[in-house]
Amino acid sequence: MSPPRLARLYDVHAPGLHRFLLSLTGCESDARDLLQDLFVKLARRPETEVLRDEQAYLFRAARNLATDLLRRKIRGRRVMETLSQDPEWFVPICPDFPPGELRRAAAALMKLSEDQRAVVHLKLWENLTFARIAEVLAIPANTAASRYRYALDKLRAALQSTPTAPCHER
Repeated sequence: MSPPRLARLYDVHAPGLHRFLLSLTGCESDARDLLQDLFVKLARRPETEVLRDEQAYLFRAARNLATDLLRRKIRGRRVMETLSQDPEWFVPICPDFPPGELRRAAAALMKLSEDQRAVVHLKLWENLTFARIAEVLAIPANTAASRYRYALDKLRAALQSTPTAPCHER
């Protein structure tokens, strides 16, 4: 699609598309990301030069992107629920923890934000450095370290009543 046409479509339709995506996702950052994805896809597709009803096309495409995102999130939640019920994945970093404590640790981990959980996983299970985590997640190394520190604080607070000593930190 030509840059001037893309700019015109954005100027005319972006505010309404953003509101629509926000109502579908309930999340400002998801709505912004999906809006950006939509216009990036338009920019890469020359066949969208001729649209009979551009508003209908854009809103339908936005709805499809939001539906795909929500499906991915539902699948992700199911995976995380399954993992929290089966704490065997903790064994490599906590080999001496009793199974009941592993379940508590898994449940506490699932309560972290996705960003914090990603950093904790990459640090503890994959043994990556903060510099490498920063590369993988496309964030600054200091942000990776901060997310890790905040996540550990939350995990300690969640497991504070645990009579067993917590896992060793790497």
